[in-house]
Amino acid sequence: MSSEWTDPRPMSPHLQVWRWHGAMLSSILHRASAIICYVALVIVAAGLLALGLTGELPLAGLLFSPLGAIGLFVFLFAFIFMTLAQLRHAVWNRGAMMEPKLNNMLSYVMILIAVALAAILTYAGVSS
Repeated sequence: MSSEWTDPRPMSPHLQVWRWHGAMLSSILHRASAIICYVALVIVAAGLLALGLTGELPLAGLLFSPLGAIGLFVFLFAFIFMTLAQLRHAVWNRGAMMEPKLNNMLSYVMILIAVALAAILTYAGVSS
């Protein structure tokens, strides 16, 4: 099978010339956080429905295990990060903090705050 592509340049040059930066990472994390929060919402709703119908929490052993603590951390990180990203979008809607260097720094700070708060809340939830 022969190709009709005769241009010596690559078909997707952005893959070779684009560099990762904070705003791009933040954008990807924001989308992933939304997916994680939706999945967690469905799991919590199903668990509450089962709790209401049977009087028992399904998979309680898994929920209160180290794997459950990891799941809690991931959910808390996603929720906190998505909240911070929405606040940043509200600031952007006013036309502020749009400079690339400031935007990248803000993205990294948001990630660090989300990780720190998720770790603190996970520790508080697991240790009690």
